[in-house]
Amino acid sequence: MNSEHFYQSLPAFSDFGDIGDLTSYQPVPDDWFVLAADIVNSRQAIAAGNYKNVNMIGAAVVASVVNTLGRETTPFVFGGDGALVLVPGSKVEEGKKALAGVASLAREAANLSLRIAAIPLTHLRGKGTDVRLRKLELSKGNYLAMAVGDGLEMAETILKDSEQDAPFAIEAASDTMAALGGLSCRWDPMPAQKDKIATLIIKPSATDQLGHAMDIVASSIGGSQNLSRDEGLLATRDRIRFRFPPRALGFEAKLRRISGEGWSYLFKGLFESVAFVWGTVSKRRVGPFEPDRYLDELARNTDHRKLDDSLRLVLDVSDSELETLQRKLEEARVQGRLTFGLHISDQAIMTCLVSDIGAGQHIHFIDGSDGGFAMAAEDHKNRSGLQVA
Repeated sequence: MNSEHFYQSLPAFSDFGDIGDLTSYQPVPDDWFVLAADIVNSRQAIAAGNYKNVNMIGAAVVASVVNTLGRETTPFVFGGDGALVLVPGSKVEEGKKALAGVASLAREAANLSLRIAAIPLTHLRGKGTDVRLRKLELSKGNYLAMAVGDGLEMAETILKDSEQDAPFAIEAASDTMAALGGLSCRWDPMPAQKDKIATLIIKPSATDQLGHAMDIVASSIGGSQNLSRDEGLLATRDRIRFRFPPRALGFEAKLRRISGEGWSYLFKGLFESVAFVWGTVSKRRVGPFEPDRYLDELARNTDHRKLDDSLRLVLDVSDSELETLQRKLEEARVQGRLTFGLHISDQAIMTCLVSDIGAGQHIHFIDGSDGGFAMAAEDHKNRSGLQVA
């Protein structure tokens, strides 16, 4: 098999509840790289109320690399204040340029410093970790990469250590334009329908403890069906709201202007927003946009449940479910079966990457508001320092 087509050739599965089938994960070829990106001091930006901008830059990492190299062949994981993208060695230079453009864009548009690196799979394996993937099909042609082996976690550790990162670091490049086609953030935040939005990072102590972690979550929120394909969805019609003009359109247009599209993008965005509102209200097709089909697809095509060595979940929970979940997770932590981090908020936010709306090719990145995964990661770090049995 051609190494470039490794991800494209992976068989897909469709039920998130099946992620515990560890024999189905396939090792990423040795000649691949992990392109890693993380916003430095993201907590300061969060404290200043700029987390939607932080999310947008994190999603821009995915957009720029995927748009450059192709969505069918490029696995990725969105992390809120950063992202990880895997690329074959034959495409790594193109991928590095795509990352360098986003780093320059983050600095100019949002005054954010984005550290970026290209870390070889062979280096990660030399440190005793691995990256093995499966492909979760959200809807036809829309996939999320699921990963085990602790290699992606190791890549993040290397990225955040200046000494370890030095051989692999990439410099920002203002002469390289980020490829942001299809990236937008026009939906209002999605409020919790129960009581709270829980953003969770759960790291099993060993891969064979993944099933136990899943059982804890499922038993706390009403059963395993709430982690299945059709249940526990967040971006449902009764929750999402589209405000005109979209609040984030100004920042979106700023990113596009700096990346070479000019201020005309603002007018294009306003026109698209008018067409979207008219189509959804009238329930009529507008060009390639079919409102009913798109909204059904959107509900499925979100990344609010994923696995990248750790379970990353954004859940709508009642106060009693949250209390039960925290208690069970803490018990498992004390037993040494897992570590976890949790951030609680009142709403979730969504950033979109629409490749072809007519063909149903779109992915939507979900995070808890007010810090989401970034704050859950900080909580995970703090809890992991506590003594376990």
